[in-house]
Amino acid sequence: MDYSAWKLFIDVSELGSLTKAAATHETTQPHISRRIGELERACGGRLFQRTGRGVVLTELGRRIAPRIRNWITQTEQLANDIQATAGTPVGTVRMGILPSTAHPLVSALYHRLKQRYPLIQLIVREGQGAQLETWLDNGDVDLAILYRHSPTPNHGDIYLSRVPTFLVGPAGDPLTRAESVCFDVLDRLPLVLFCRPNSWRDRLDQLAAERGLVLDVAAEADSLALQTRIVSDGGIYALLGPYAIAGANVELRLQAARVVEPELSRHIALAMSRHGHLSLAGRTVMKLIEDGASGGW
Repeated sequence: MDYSAWKLFIDVSELGSLTKAAATHETTQPHISRRIGELERACGGRLFQRTGRGVVLTELGRRIAPRIRNWITQTEQLANDIQATAGTPVGTVRMGILPSTAHPLVSALYHRLKQRYPLIQLIVREGQGAQLETWLDNGDVDLAILYRHSPTPNHGDIYLSRVPTFLVGPAGDPLTRAESVCFDVLDRLPLVLFCRPNSWRDRLDQLAAERGLVLDVAAEADSLALQTRIVSDGGIYALLGPYAIAGANVELRLQAARVVEPELSRHIALAMSRHGHLSLAGRTVMKLIEDGASGGW
């Protein structure tokens, strides 16, 4: 198989544009079209179809893309592992994160990699819980930092820290003025929550049902920026962790009370893809994350 041609196929599928792929590969759009055409003739069918906004995968393209992506990853990993036989980590590590964990955890990780392991390239994608799980299952990311609700790790997860949940309102709000609030105050309180599917939503629903409460989901948004902006305008509340609140308070004036009785604690976990062998570069990134979390970053 022609590695460069199939790498081009993956790049076009992710960029959704022959023109963007040409710019990325520093070549021309006709050259990209010609290479894709050669692949299609070899496959005996169309891999892409044109739309008004670029190109999308055909049914054939969608069927083979996960296997091609996995083969590309394994090929690159083999080349990097060969180079790493001298003990120097090298290669690309793909990581998925929740927006609320981007700082300080990931920003500190970038600086440490640059200083100590400059041959490791870190690619970070943001997503919500269900999306991160899909990326892990499909092998689209090597590692993910996400929230877990179970008190004990599963599937090889590494728990980095335990964080509480806060009821967030606008500055001056009487309900969130105290240091803590009971979970029962959420009964019929207008909330903005993450969109489904979402394991956090499922847990809240379960707790509310057990206590005979009604959760009034007045708005749904996966964007933390949008959630906190809605809250700052007043009349609606959010349930967020400390990192999300700290990031939002840079621009907005918010007020937060810790949720107790029961305490809505969650674990920030480091999860690994269930596909393939983790490279030396990947294991190095994992160790840096664990060391950073234990040291408080």
